[in-house]
Amino acid sequence: MTAAHDDLNQGPVWRKLTKVSAPMALGILGVLLVGLADAFFLARVGETELTAVGFVYPVIVAVSAFSVGMSAGANAAFSQTLGHGDGDAAEARLTLHAVGFGLVVGVAIGAVLWLGAPAIFTTLGAGDAVLEAILNYVPWWAASFPILVATMILNASFRAAGDGATPSGIMVMTAVLNIALTPVFVFGVGPIGAMGMMGAGVSTLLARSLALAVAVVLARRQGRLSPGPRPLEGMAASLRAITATGLPAGASRAVNPAGMAAVTMAVATIGDTAVAGFGAASRVQAIALVPFFAVASGLAPVIGQAWGAGRAERAAAAMRVAVWFALGYGLSVALILWIFADAIAGLMTAGQDAAAYTAHYLRIVGWSLGAYGVVLAANAAMTARSSARWALGLSLLRIGALYVPLAWLGVTLFGYAGVLAATVIANALAAWAGLILARHKRVLRTDTAPIAGPANRLWALGDHHGE
Repeated sequence: MTAAHDDLNQGPVWRKLTKVSAPMALGILGVLLVGLADAFFLARVGETELTAVGFVYPVIVAVSAFSVGMSAGANAAFSQTLGHGDGDAAEARLTLHAVGFGLVVGVAIGAVLWLGAPAIFTTLGAGDAVLEAILNYVPWWAASFPILVATMILNASFRAAGDGATPSGIMVMTAVLNIALTPVFVFGVGPIGAMGMMGAGVSTLLARSLALAVAVVLARRQGRLSPGPRPLEGMAASLRAITATGLPAGASRAVNPAGMAAVTMAVATIGDTAVAGFGAASRVQAIALVPFFAVASGLAPVIGQAWGAGRAERAAAAMRVAVWFALGYGLSVALILWIFADAIAGLMTAGQDAAAYTAHYLRIVGWSLGAYGVVLAANAAMTARSSARWALGLSLLRIGALYVPLAWLGVTLFGYAGVLAATVIANALAAWAGLILARHKRVLRTDTAPIAGPANRLWALGDHHGE
């Protein structure tokens, strides 16, 4: 069967970018709502379970970064293969290799998390009943992790072909199933007894398993997951292409939650109320950032196909559209947060003191969200053209060199306002650096010189693209 795909090198760039990005906004929002729903339901079980969620969340976000990184690496390989015109058989084998590799590595990482959970969470400070609740949840989540990796890779294959609706639908379906199943297993219904924290893990495993089954069926129907007569042909080149981009991309995405944890520790020096307000503002910010993440998801296949076809000018045009969107939407959301900060803070917090911290964050940091959108676009662009190490460097610059040290310096000198100033400065300087890197890596240039030669072939990914 001929694999269906949209040639993203034909037609207006903004239209192709919108086609892939718009559906992803709904899918990404669904993923965020799962975390909010888990916290909502487990808070009604008891304070122990809610505290356990607080310990578990940053760890699983960091681990989940691997699945995002693997999908980014796969997307770069998929989209460049399509752009180069290597054929349906090469695409199908690449998808098979990527899914198989993702499952193997996902099992290994899940096993490490499962076996290492007692030591990990004891080190983080969990003890007694909280640790017991965590250990009831982690094995089920760890078992679902390789399933998540495989699903993310299949979703990347759809996006690389210009199909944003299918992966978005799969993500929404997963979220709906997870949210619907969580209260059933947490509180118990009929013959299903109440499982508490364990129930949240079970529902995640079931929802992800069903989502993977649907993704596999759709991928096979579209002809993009077929072993063919020689399924192992080119496996070394496939894995080299995926890991060269996927591993640094995964590390790049793990940097942010690690940095947020370090900044939260800085805020904790002010007091628990400040932490509550900061956390509430972070959740509001996550919702506000959804369009940025959606555009970054759409930008990757558009630039990947352009790069694979040797069309540097089209990759640059896509990047310019993403940058202008980031700045325009960023300004709009900043105005909304400035006007409605108090009302939003009141909805997200339980007391006036915490609400004041939340509102202060939204009013100040909101003006830098457009800059952060530029950073996300630059990261996606460099990853799509197999320069994920530069994307990792940009993330490390923003978090390690700017955000964390400036936040600690700021909180020491100016209290909470110092943390907010650090956030704005880090976002602004990282956006400036991202634009410079994007020009240097030829994904934001005014010239129209084509990409020369066969350097964009699958077997050259990661070797000749400026890594």
